[in-house]
Amino acid sequence: MTANGVVREWAADEGWGVIDSPETPGGCWAHFGALHDAGLVALTTGQHVTFDFVRVEQDGFHYRASRVWPEGQAARRPSDEASLPSSAYSSRLTITHDDATERSTSRSGPRGTLEN
Repeated sequence: MTANGVVREWAADEGWGVIDSPETPGGCWAHFGALHDAGLVALTTGQHVTFDFVRVEQDGFHYRASRVWPEGQAARRPSDEASLPSSAYSSRLTITHDDATERSTSRSGPRGTLEN
């Protein structure tokens, strides 16, 4: 289910907070992992948000947010993530194998060839 709400509190050092809305009486627990789709890392008290939620017991709350994004903005789909620029470190590893005929006479390694 989706609702609009206001952030009641956000504990940035712990990465969670509570969102209030009429659809989630008593508040909706939210973890910073639910902010990932919106590219957010934290919420602020009083911030207006839209969120998807499920009914489940979480730390004394009857609701848990599964996705949170700023109110009035479109929610991104997980497939949108791959097209976004990132300042995060990334690396790539490519592994190649010698063909079967080479394997019987030598072993290739990162520093050259070792003959058997």
